[in-house]
Amino acid sequence: MKANTDSWGASLIIVHWLSALAVFGLFALGWWMVDLTYYSDWYRTAPHTHKSVGILLALLTLFRLFWRATHKRPAPLGNKVERRTSGLAHKLIYMLLILLFTSGYLISTADGRGIEVFDWFTVPGFGSVIENQEDLAGDIHEWLAYTLIALAVLHALAALKHHLINKDKTLTRMIKF
Repeated sequence: MKANTDSWGASLIIVHWLSALAVFGLFALGWWMVDLTYYSDWYRTAPHTHKSVGILLALLTLFRLFWRATHKRPAPLGNKVERRTSGLAHKLIYMLLILLFTSGYLISTADGRGIEVFDWFTVPGFGSVIENQEDLAGDIHEWLAYTLIALAVLHALAALKHHLINKDKTLTRMIKF
């Protein structure tokens, strides 16, 4: 279950792929739901699902950050520039995720209501802290999402480059347990 020099370990591999699935799924759902009309069957369901999965992804990301801080990781592969670029990209991904969670929370709780997470529990809201909060946070949330997706695509392309061109284990150690 733990990382070693050849693999990230089953726990983090599963968390990585669940996070990737959630990020791309949330992006697609968010992009689609903004055009829903009041009369659509999905008008309430899509935002509820988006918020619920977003909160669960936030919890998973906090777990992932804790895990990274407390466990050994395989040494990065590639040359010095690739290692530095990879480190910066990972930090940016985590920063974008945290900012997306924050902006999403500010959109959803501006009216003072909490966020129901699949009717399992409620994340309390504290209301609006700035004027026009939901619109401002919504614009920020949208651009952060576009930026995160672009960076995630570059991340995937870099992994493929390592696998196909460098022929190193960067990709395979994030797939094999």
